[in-house]
Amino acid sequence: MSGDDSRETTSSKVVGVRRLKEAMAKPASTRIFTVANQKGGVGKTTTTVNIAAALSMGGLRVLVIDLDPQGNASTALGVEHRESAGVYEVLMGSAQISDVIKKVAGFPALDCVSSNTSLANAEINLVSMVARELQLKAAIDEISANYDYIFIDCPPSLGLLTINAFAGSKELLIPIQTEYYALEGLSQLLETYSVVKKRLNPTLVLSTIVLTMFDGRTRLSNDVAANVRSHFPNELIDIPIPRAVRVSEAPSYNQTVMTYDPLSPGAIAYMQVAREIAERGKAKDEIVFDSNVVSINYKGGIA
Repeated sequence: MSGDDSRETTSSKVVGVRRLKEAMAKPASTRIFTVANQKGGVGKTTTTVNIAAALSMGGLRVLVIDLDPQGNASTALGVEHRESAGVYEVLMGSAQISDVIKKVAGFPALDCVSSNTSLANAEINLVSMVARELQLKAAIDEISANYDYIFIDCPPSLGLLTINAFAGSKELLIPIQTEYYALEGLSQLLETYSVVKKRLNPTLVLSTIVLTMFDGRTRLSNDVAANVRSHFPNELIDIPIPRAVRVSEAPSYNQTVMTYDPLSPGAIAYMQVAREIAERGKAKDEIVFDSNVVSINYKGGIA
């Protein structure tokens, strides 16, 4: 390995604040995404933190809620999470969500509600609670107006934590790994989505699908991509995230790939995906008073 291959890998701290020259479009109202797929290792956390980081670099206010007991999203964002209060305390009602929000270093407006080891007990402790599926929604409603985007990173299961995320969000984002088994578990996830939409959250929509770990050299990756493209033409953001070493390395330095190596193929792909998400959700053009148009219409009416 050459010495040049260690770009930005010598420091585990992000220095300065990263911003894009071209700002990303603001949404009409807060967009709340659940990032879910019960299959593990498909890039849920990686997709969550990198899209969130890219949107923040684009000038938007972003919150990441780490709902996975493993706490990988908190680690990737460089947020201390093992000892401090986090989303578990919020779900149990022992802390306000506004009190456990942590600022992520190196970004203009990126915050995180961290996971901690206690979250592993949440599935059991939630069972006896009244309105157990709506605990996270109640917390998010308190602070959603402060953000343009909220992303909830789910565990690789369809238990009560994921149901809470579904109930508390407006949109579902599904990362799909371009591998053989990728589509097998999708039907179960979509079934859970349908049940939650029917009984708990009628406004929830499957709006976004992202292809991860794509290797354009293999027939398998291209076949899976074509399959997803044919079944979900409107939901798919057709910018596959390549299988890249830099994307995998970044969390070990408590960073997203956006700060770890912003010029790597993985970072560029996530930036393009984030910009596409922002474009899809931007506020519709407002009617602007134009004296020239009024003048033309007025003259036309006289004639």
